[in-house]
Amino acid sequence: MKRIVMSLVLCLTLATTLVLTSCGGSDNKDANNGKTLRVAMECGYAPYNWTQKDDSNGAVQIKDSNEYAYGYDVMMAKKIADELGMKLEIVKLDWDSLVPALQSGKVDCVIAGQSITTERLQSVDFSNPYYYATIVTLTKSNSKYANAKGVKDLNGATATSQINTVWYDVCLPQIPNINKLPAQENAPVMLATLNSGKADLVVTDMPTAKAAVVAYPDLKLLDFAKTNDDFKVSEEEINIGISVQKGNTELKDKINKVLEKMTAKDFDKMMDDAIKVQPLSNK
Repeated sequence: MKRIVMSLVLCLTLATTLVLTSCGGSDNKDANNGKTLRVAMECGYAPYNWTQKDDSNGAVQIKDSNEYAYGYDVMMAKKIADELGMKLEIVKLDWDSLVPALQSGKVDCVIAGQSITTERLQSVDFSNPYYYATIVTLTKSNSKYANAKGVKDLNGATATSQINTVWYDVCLPQIPNINKLPAQENAPVMLATLNSGKADLVVTDMPTAKAAVVAYPDLKLLDFAKTNDDFKVSEEEINIGISVQKGNTELKDKINKVLEKMTAKDFDKMMDDAIKVQPLSNK
């Protein structure tokens, strides 16, 4: 009889242990059983992503918030989630928190205008490009650099850009005699620094610049792409990808299958649509 009782106790103990173990790691993918695609972004980087007060144009409510996220990245996240038959969850994080959140398993992927750089590939894996960015410069319309025809014409400028980007790390050093200000926390702060006159110019990508000239009409976009004096960047530095946790080939392959159905023209059309509806208050 004692043996039967002890066996029952051991079975109950084992069952309890298994249940507790299976409930652990709530931050990881077990928390949603693969039914929810948890996507991280800044929600403050128009036209890639931004925060708004309602669900107009198809915006998605931000996790643990009464606000909503929209923009190119949200459009792309919705398309991927729909194709995969998953519910979409948008997680709002600071730029520097995106990769750590992915590494810890708090989110499934990051769709936030990240360049597919060799450095980032050491920490995360990337999908195929979901956008191809062009590097451009923004300055005030009345700036002495407003008529610049190439990078050399920016000689001596006081400039800045967003932290941990190819714009700041690779492009700004190419400007002769640059007075390089500290890197800015995010794109809105970068643009505010330019608009306030603290910087003569900023270097960014075409979508960010197009959105900026709508929000700040006195800014001028300088594109040196068709000249012999453009910023020198590699393909990896201007190809924008969706990052996933290192080794998560299953999700990466699923995302790539969705992207393979789209062309560069599809990407450009979606980006233009995002720029058209971006909130002008997103400065």
